[in-house]
Amino acid sequence: MTVQAQQHSHPQSRPFQPVYVVDGARTPFLKARNAPGPFWASDLATQAGRTLLARQPFLPTDLSEVILGCAAPSADEANIGRMVALRLGCGDYVPGWTVMRNCASGMQALDSAIANIQSGRSELVLAGGVDALSRAPLLFSEQMVVWLSRWYATKTAGQKLAALRCFKLGYLAPVIGLLKGLTDPVLGLTMGQTAENLAFRFGLDRTDMDAFAVESHRRAVAARVAGHMGEIVPLVDGNGKIYPEDDGVRADSSLDNLKKLRPVFDRKYGNVTAGNSSQVTDGAAWLLLASEAAVERWKLDPLGKISDSQWAGLDPAQMGLGPVHAATPILQRHGLGLNDLDAWEINEAFAAQVLACQRAWADPAYCRDELGLDAPLGTLDTARLNVDGGAVALGHPVGASGARIVLHLLHVLRRQGKKRGIASICIGGGQGGAMLVETL
Repeated sequence: MTVQAQQHSHPQSRPFQPVYVVDGARTPFLKARNAPGPFWASDLATQAGRTLLARQPFLPTDLSEVILGCAAPSADEANIGRMVALRLGCGDYVPGWTVMRNCASGMQALDSAIANIQSGRSELVLAGGVDALSRAPLLFSEQMVVWLSRWYATKTAGQKLAALRCFKLGYLAPVIGLLKGLTDPVLGLTMGQTAENLAFRFGLDRTDMDAFAVESHRRAVAARVAGHMGEIVPLVDGNGKIYPEDDGVRADSSLDNLKKLRPVFDRKYGNVTAGNSSQVTDGAAWLLLASEAAVERWKLDPLGKISDSQWAGLDPAQMGLGPVHAATPILQRHGLGLNDLDAWEINEAFAAQVLACQRAWADPAYCRDELGLDAPLGTLDTARLNVDGGAVALGHPVGASGARIVLHLLHVLRRQGKKRGIASICIGGGQGGAMLVETL
């Protein structure tokens, strides 16, 4: 047993005062199409938030605080949480702040709200996440920045001419901000390369991944047709164009179509493609969280409650297994098996990553050596997992996804007349987050 397994093999029970989820809403997730999308991140969060707050019995100024997760805010959206709170009409006296935990920024916003409600510092919190990844900047290279600093220091014509002689066209090659953000700064691996690591470790082949992706799209299409995406509120741009639904979902997704795509992250030996990875997307998701006192004061009818949460760390090169490490302690604390939960949401960063999580729970060696368990947890029933599709089909606006899966899980449980579920997410840098939710 590893030292890590020894440390985490017997999680201690701890009191967790449940926090109520009153309501929630999200924007459609809009696929990035190699150009800036129609909305800034603050626009996305503001439009979804206005619709959500407009249907509440309290005013925006009655909120205790606003907490917004965002992994890639633009330079002119500093402290985007406060910026959006003001745009939502919360007034000068409602604090607004921003959190960042990579892919789990939206879930971190929820957890921060929970902590403040449990401590008594807040009673009614608007919390969620947002990112407009299509607007991730193109940056100058360091060589260009150094050259510009010297250029601006020149004063005479001779100095300017000398600086121009040192200039090289290669300095103008842009640095893609999104790619930098999706690369682990310690390992130097992209998130896709960590997914390739998991595919190799657990023997996942291209057909496994592509079949998972096809099923994600199939479930998302079926959910849309059945009206199971009720948490989506349409967006309207400055020209009056309406965006009513997630635009990356493909009804024509098939194994034949996906097998035509080339690997992206390991072009020679890899199997992770754009088709079996989550889409680069713009979107926002909000939840309203409340204490019991706030529920009673405003006579609210909650969707459910968040009953536990957990964060975990692991090898950054295996970051996709974060849901295993975060959800397992919750299961242990509550004496639950994988299929004692009525529904699961595991964010689909990559098909390989979700499939690897399932195989890790079923692998005796992994459960023993990495989780400190006496036996594997078994096989997760796929009929309970991401029943309406996931990020491979819907998209993954990094800051918003952690909030989206918690909100949608509650909708799934209520629709099915079920009780309990876990939402979990992997996090770049080698972490995982999970939340146990229950209907009332």
